[in-house]
Amino acid sequence: MTRIPRDPTERPGKGAGKKNGRAAKPAPAAERETIVHGAVPPRDVLMRFIAENPQQASKREIAKAFGLKGEARVELKALLRSLEEDGLVEKKRKSLVRPGALPPVTVLDITIRDIDGELIGRPAEWLDDDGVAPAVLIKQSAVGKAKGKTPVGGLGDRVLAKIFPSKDRGGPAYTARIIKVLDKRKDAVLGVFRPTPGGGGRLMPIDKRGEEILVDPDFTNNAQDGDLVEVHLARVGRYGLPRAQVQNVIGSVASEKAISMIAIHAHGIPYVFSERVLKEAEAARPATMEHREDWRSLPLITIDPADAKDHDDAVYAEPDPSPDNPGGMIVTVAIADVSWYVQPKSALDLEALKRGNSVYFPDRVVPMLPERISNDLCSLKEGVDRPALAVRMRFSKEGRKAGHTFHRIMMRSAAKLSYNQAQAAIDGAPDDKTGPILETILKPLWEAYRILTRGRDRRQPLELNMPERKIILKPDGTVDRVFVPERLDAHKLIEEMMIQANVAAAETLEQKQQALIYRVHDQPSLAKQETLREFLATLDISLVKGGNMRSNHFNGVLSTAEGKPYETMVNEIVLRSQSQAIYSPENIGHFGLNLMKYAHFTSPIRRYADLVVHRALVTALGLGAGGTTPQEEGALDDIAAEISTFERRAMAAERDTVDRLIAHHLNGRIGEEFDGRVSGVTKAGLFVTLPAYGADGFIPISTLGRDYYIYDEAHQALSGEKSGLGYRLGDPVRVKLEEAVPLAGALRFEMLSEGRKMPTATRSFHKAGRRERPGARKRPGTRAPRGRR
Repeated sequence: MTRIPRDPTERPGKGAGKKNGRAAKPAPAAERETIVHGAVPPRDVLMRFIAENPQQASKREIAKAFGLKGEARVELKALLRSLEEDGLVEKKRKSLVRPGALPPVTVLDITIRDIDGELIGRPAEWLDDDGVAPAVLIKQSAVGKAKGKTPVGGLGDRVLAKIFPSKDRGGPAYTARIIKVLDKRKDAVLGVFRPTPGGGGRLMPIDKRGEEILVDPDFTNNAQDGDLVEVHLARVGRYGLPRAQVQNVIGSVASEKAISMIAIHAHGIPYVFSERVLKEAEAARPATMEHREDWRSLPLITIDPADAKDHDDAVYAEPDPSPDNPGGMIVTVAIADVSWYVQPKSALDLEALKRGNSVYFPDRVVPMLPERISNDLCSLKEGVDRPALAVRMRFSKEGRKAGHTFHRIMMRSAAKLSYNQAQAAIDGAPDDKTGPILETILKPLWEAYRILTRGRDRRQPLELNMPERKIILKPDGTVDRVFVPERLDAHKLIEEMMIQANVAAAETLEQKQQALIYRVHDQPSLAKQETLREFLATLDISLVKGGNMRSNHFNGVLSTAEGKPYETMVNEIVLRSQSQAIYSPENIGHFGLNLMKYAHFTSPIRRYADLVVHRALVTALGLGAGGTTPQEEGALDDIAAEISTFERRAMAAERDTVDRLIAHHLNGRIGEEFDGRVSGVTKAGLFVTLPAYGADGFIPISTLGRDYYIYDEAHQALSGEKSGLGYRLGDPVRVKLEEAVPLAGALRFEMLSEGRKMPTATRSFHKAGRRERPGARKRPGTRAPRGRR
């Protein structure tokens, strides 16, 4: 996606914006006279100032820069609020930034050197889903260069840096000055060993932004060609390739084990528990009945995937006997009491916070907690006493909640079922295990689900149709097949009951005025809404205007597209328009679920956020040991920020692993043709998804043909200037696999399908855009430069 262009406006005039003895650069004389010092500047001038002066973008600094006092400051506050509501600026901490812009102080990961040997970094946390994280040039001081000093920070380091907009239009968008090195490059580096003639070898990077490393003949540790290895850096100089010695041979890159390890190392995911953590886990003993109610006779059951190794939630439903609630149901959700075993500031707690969540790969899990806790003491095993926190919720026959209560209990699961097993029983095919509990347990659960569905239909959460693909591996770790699992009512039943339990947790903690971490999801920004609205207009689908958008408005769009050739495309575009759900101690509600109060409570084995909520409930309700400490309450802002980052880290690692597995799987099918669908349109070319595999590949714009192709963002299309033929988001296409790069998880295709005729309006737009495009080639028939994924 393209960024919002910088506004062609001015900076404040002479004398404005002084900070640390320096003044902001004055505007040219011809433009300066339009700014009155002491008066609120026009919107475009203010946006330009915010974009070019991120270090002075708080309300206080803006007022100082323009010399605003008294009533003018009130006008400025109103103007800034207006810009924020319109999606033209957004607040990050105390400063305002343009959407997609970096804050004035940012954590950067130094990833590569450019052709001049300068260090290039990228933001460690990038929340803009519309594009690649911007590059940042790490500047050295002139004095340091003159004295030949090695710059602070090096490849692989994580640094805290001061950010400045770049004046060089041809280079990175930002420059930076390092304030502090937060994390030096680790000695252990991962790569693929390739032998060289005469002995020794080179370590090929697993990241396309990495650099090669030399391995001397005496330090190969018997690594073979194609082995994934960990090396210890022996020398890192400013010039020339670094040298290293192989410490550990993980295995061939053809195995899934190696591919998972690539993602684990590339994203810095902790995967080895320390001896102290393991000892603490082994020393844990089963919970006692202290401060617990005995619910062992209540036939709670677990329903999970067939291959699940831990079971942290159990459910039960029964008709409400109260005459005040005819036809209503009581739903009970019990969740493993992890807070009993993982006490604040213990070794287990600190390790869990460092991980943030469990990470799931096709054949392994990197757990948040050791198996002694997650798979044993806190797993709600069938027929075994286990401690839990339970919520008992009363619902009317219309699906409205009439009340709820929380309890700290001891339970004993009556049955462990898989989703397919439970569904088969309801569909008329019970087995030896489900037959005896069909009438007493399963049918009441499904009756409760029908009631909850009425409430869900009335609430109208966002109903995206985005099927998830699952990879099945062979015994050797390679891909066997990729398929879309059937979405069963059993899945939806558990999902809806967990949502209601999460709502109840948030409501109880708010009522008790107990600090907690919410799961929040903001509505789409006005800028993203407008982009979506413009695109939908090309399909003759309307989207209401206004800032008070609700999830049912998007559901109307999805309903209009249902059954149409562009249904999948519209679902994807609506998904891209949404904000990122995060954790926060400040509640703004959950837009996607259309809920005002929502907190994660149901998976404390695999999510630290849920553990925080459990502790808050224990404290608020006086349920005994394992509650929130004052220190933890004071750190909720930092905890929420960290676990939000770790969640994104886990998602990226899981996605990268799937991409690499599919690239490995297709590596032997170069030259074959596939049916695909255009899933992304950029200035550099097209992204094409193979629906049968869930894999994305790239087609550089230079390979599309002899026509000059121009990017139309509003219509999400590339269209030929002469022919008027082009490709649009969602188009079905036939492609040929030209290249697979398994280590990077990248595929490159050749387009076989002829483009379709673009709408007249689109072609007119292209003609105008072609004339105005800076630096556009004048000779007809030439092709745009080759793009990169």
